[in-house]
Amino acid sequence: MDNKNTIKGGEFIVRETNPEEIFIPEEFNEEQRMITQTCQDFLDTEVIPNLDKLDNHEEGLMSSILKKSGELGLLGISIPEEYMGFGQDFTTSMLVADVLGAGYSFSVAYSAHTGIGTLPIMYYGNEEQKQKYLPGLALGELLGAYCLTEPGAGSDANSAKTKAVLNKAGTHYILNGSKMWITNGGFADILTVFAKIDDDRILSAFIVEKDFPGISFNPEEHKMGIKGSSTVQIFFNDCEVPVENLLGKRGEGFRIALNILNLGRIKLGASVIGASKTSINQSVQYSNERKQFKTLISNFGAIKYKLAQQVIKAFANETALYRMSRNIDDAEKRNIANGIDKGQANVEAQREFVIEAALIKIFGSEMLDYVVDEGVQIHGGMGYSSETPIERGYRDSRINRIFEGTNEINRNVTADTLIKKGQKGEIPIFEEAKKIIENIDSLPENPKFNDNYFDNVRLTVSNFKSVFLMLAELAAQKFQRKLAREQEILFNFADIIMVSYIAESLYLRTAKLQQTKQENAFNIYKDILNVYLFDASNEIYKQGIEAVYSFIDENEQEKYIKALRYFTKVNPANIKDARRRIADKLIDDNKYTF
Repeated sequence: MDNKNTIKGGEFIVRETNPEEIFIPEEFNEEQRMITQTCQDFLDTEVIPNLDKLDNHEEGLMSSILKKSGELGLLGISIPEEYMGFGQDFTTSMLVADVLGAGYSFSVAYSAHTGIGTLPIMYYGNEEQKQKYLPGLALGELLGAYCLTEPGAGSDANSAKTKAVLNKAGTHYILNGSKMWITNGGFADILTVFAKIDDDRILSAFIVEKDFPGISFNPEEHKMGIKGSSTVQIFFNDCEVPVENLLGKRGEGFRIALNILNLGRIKLGASVIGASKTSINQSVQYSNERKQFKTLISNFGAIKYKLAQQVIKAFANETALYRMSRNIDDAEKRNIANGIDKGQANVEAQREFVIEAALIKIFGSEMLDYVVDEGVQIHGGMGYSSETPIERGYRDSRINRIFEGTNEINRNVTADTLIKKGQKGEIPIFEEAKKIIENIDSLPENPKFNDNYFDNVRLTVSNFKSVFLMLAELAAQKFQRKLAREQEILFNFADIIMVSYIAESLYLRTAKLQQTKQENAFNIYKDILNVYLFDASNEIYKQGIEAVYSFIDENEQEKYIKALRYFTKVNPANIKDARRRIADKLIDDNKYTF
């Protein structure tokens, strides 16, 4: 692929992508498949047998399992080889997060260490800091944590009160304050701590070793889910941090925090895939064992509906995640070709796709919530018992809508960032929107579908995007700079953007699969696409009409509602039978094999 022409972050809303331009999971190479097997074997031997012990915080168990994963190289997947890592690309690091996502609390500890616990040093550390800390973090000799949140500073991270003051000798910063909800905090050796130097308005970042004087820890928090994950409050009382442990430049901490959280969102979008497939397997296997009214419950249409929807949502999330992962890899290559240092090239590539990262975090966390919730429902009363593993998955899932920025924050990020990219001229959103509005009175009643299936799907996806473009232009005209305060409308826009991106990703994967799958095998993916398009059209219409009634003048509403009906029409398909075919494949295989 020509990296000069690779798609840029957010550009999907106005640019058509061809199937050959995206990466799909079916294209993983042999090395990546071997890494997948290593991850699965590790879960089966070291994690799954110890889940109850982990949840009960058996002393030293989580840290020892993390260290064992380090011995296998799993903690150093993204770390360059010169620092004892594997130096794998971004897509491979997402694959590891995906597979290990089935590890319940372990996956949280793993993601915290390899992501927010390690990457601030890898991306922003100077050479001396990298040489000192990265090899240990890669091998599991050191374990990492990230200290940003405070009792009074959650989503508003820059309001943090932790202070750093340079001592008279100029050798150490004296750190005072507290941090809470610190994942891995109970056993981490290396802490990335955010604080304000003197009276600075903006945070700075520091590398803090747990043995530095002046650090104390609260006992483990008791949580609803992810019970095995270490979560503590940490206090800094005249904690002495050597000046050489300032990470990045003074006042750069807030930017570091945002960029690392952006990566955390992407990794969360990967980890929920492994968790969802585990829950789907539990659901279908129970339905193939449980009898009611003298028949297996997997024979009932209501159960088939739930199983099919679980599959569709998980498949859709996986599809979008790996599409974006390869986009980030391509953007990194483009940045390197433009003369940017490799580490910075990776940071800039991830930051470029902040919109896609935010929407995948939203979709993935809400997808998993749906999957585990319906998994409990399929189990009936047994699903509410701690004797069944679906109960643990249900509890563990809930945090994902809060982790790495709440879904409300991420909806704001999705819509507001995309609109601002349009206003800055980075993406021709409003130029394209004006063309749509100019032609709105001449729209026919129905789109011009033809006999080519993928032509029709491509038109449908394009029309979905037109809903956002049309409404964004109208909202920008009405509210101008005050649009950022209209959170309810931005949430409408965010869901339209998200559903459109997922729909397009599914279309592209299905079209690419058509070239490699036999017709019988391909048809099941076409069923998945058809059902998702049907659900997507309803969701976009709902969000669109809510937005229309929220801010468009009554005399103009009918015109835009008519356009909304046009843009959300899909080719008719028997959705009930499509869902049943998807469910039947799952039931016959007795596990997720899509």
